[in-house]
Amino acid sequence: MPTQPSKELETFENPEPGRDYTIRIRVPEFTCLCPKTGQPDFATLHIEYVPDRLCVELKSLKLYVWSFREEGAFHEAVTNRILDDLVAAVAPRFMRLTAEFNVRGGIYTTVVAEHRQPGWQAPPPVQLP
Repeated sequence: MPTQPSKELETFENPEPGRDYTIRIRVPEFTCLCPKTGQPDFATLHIEYVPDRLCVELKSLKLYVWSFREEGAFHEAVTNRILDDLVAAVAPRFMRLTAEFNVRGGIYTTVVAEHRQPGWQAPPPVQLP
């Protein structure tokens, strides 16, 4: 197989470090295993971040997400682990990870975890007429 899962997240320089802007990434094919039953869990990951000096490279993100396919993890733990790994890689001004898990046992789970750089404030929203 030409590519393999990887825990390495690659980055590149932010092309506009002087501007606050938002990058939104949707990953609809996240899978891991239920740590109790070993059955697959499926989720859509929504990553939103305001980069500082670095941005995450998307192919490495794809391979990183793939690396969880055979790992058992509770929804809360895996969401926070992914956020921690992304924050360690890119040190964003702000990052939010929303993990929307598919139904398991008649229950849907959504886990939202956030990171905020100390001292960073979101700009106020602009209201247009």
